[in-house]
Amino acid sequence: MKILITRPEPGASITAARLASMGYEPILAPCLTITFTATHLPDAPAAIIITSSQAIPALPDHYRHIMVFCVGDATANRLRAAGFTSVLSASGDAKDLQKLIAERRLPGTHLLAVGERHGMMLAWQLRAAGFKIIRRTVYRAAYARSLPQAARHLLESGEIATALFYSAESARAFIKLKPPGTARITALALSPAVAAALDGLPWMKIRVALAPTEADLLAYLT
Repeated sequence: MKILITRPEPGASITAARLASMGYEPILAPCLTITFTATHLPDAPAAIIITSSQAIPALPDHYRHIMVFCVGDATANRLRAAGFTSVLSASGDAKDLQKLIAERRLPGTHLLAVGERHGMMLAWQLRAAGFKIIRRTVYRAAYARSLPQAARHLLESGEIATALFYSAESARAFIKLKPPGTARITALALSPAVAAALDGLPWMKIRVALAPTEADLLAYLT
């Protein structure tokens, strides 16, 4: 079975390797390109908050021993692999992340390191709850201008049965590329928000992961 992967790198290749180990044929079609931005970060925040693993490469080496709060377990694993020694995962979504931070209530300034236009509501909610939040844009996600030729050919010929969507941004970028053949494809969405972003195309079916983790998303394949 050929499965389309729309998430950006490096996540796309990680998911592709996982699918290949499960016996599927991954088709890479990243719909976003990530670029990092030069921005002033505080020297020693009390804690770091990230909502996507895309922020990890932008965090300086001297942050490695600072507490990091993140949304999901996959991001937590990538943080640990990058050398971060104090990582807490909300194992859920942004609401779960906010609850985790509120429960821990560490004193001092929290750095919210996010993508462009992301994290504004989370920053507002945490400030309203009494936290001192510094929000910094550390990366930007640009929409792909076209689908890879091989992926478009497989979509046109109806050879792709399933497409994976990990973020609403990737879903919107995919729709903008006007992909063919989606009426024959089952779209697997990481969350209800991602599924809502897929409404602009006809699909055979849209299925939402029971929890916002890759394991729950890929469970639909078994």
